[in-house]
Amino acid sequence: MIVDTHAHIFLEQFESDLDQVLERANGAGVSDIILPAIDIASVYRSLELAEKYPGLHVMAGLHPSEVKDATDADFDQIQKLAADDRIIAIGETGLDYYWDRSFDEKQQEFLRRHIRLAAELDKPLVFHDREASWDLITIVRDEQEAAADASKIRGVFHCFGGPEEVSSAVLDLGFHVGIGGTLTFKNGGVPASTATVPLDRIVLETDSPYLAPAPFRGKRNEPAYVELVAQKLAEVRGLPLAEVISVTTTNAKRVFGLD
Repeated sequence: MIVDTHAHIFLEQFESDLDQVLERANGAGVSDIILPAIDIASVYRSLELAEKYPGLHVMAGLHPSEVKDATDADFDQIQKLAADDRIIAIGETGLDYYWDRSFDEKQQEFLRRHIRLAAELDKPLVFHDREASWDLITIVRDEQEAAADASKIRGVFHCFGGPEEVSSAVLDLGFHVGIGGTLTFKNGGVPASTATVPLDRIVLETDSPYLAPAPFRGKRNEPAYVELVAQKLAEVRGLPLAEVISVTTTNAKRVFGLD
């Protein structure tokens, strides 16, 4: 059994064949799929899907790219949704400095709001990080130091690619890392950059429909392909595939409180 800890299967890319996508995932041994939110509408859509399909789990949050136009009322709605028992995590939140640097301060403020919400509700966080690792790490560290219980600020840095000094800082914060299709990219450097991350701090993901692993790179990604990530991780670590699947599944279930 494998857990795909990050898949955007609520998007329109899956509207026409979601049943078949989930059948293929089941055939690949995927028992659970966790759906990260990007905006308010995605939370509602994901909740609808989770009601229909067993094994789907839902997050609530605003993707950092969506924060530019977000209002206080939008975050208030996320707060209300996040309190629902069906919401298992807060995210994806974080920082993205790649596309637009005009609202860095607003991204950082909304990130802090998400972190404090997660601590209040005692739910894990899922972080998006693009070109912003040290600011993200600094903010998480600040929030942990200020929190009444730092252990409640926990979760996953998703789509993780190192380098080693970032890996060390993330592990020191008590977080896990999500590894997906980029692990299989030739000359991508992810295996070497994440070599010091112990297996018991790794969860697997696809980030579907994005970042499909080899040999499907450039095509639509889907949860069934998380098995290819597990195979590559077993190969680069020199471990049995069964061990990689067992440990990463145990990690995911512990982090996200899955039965």
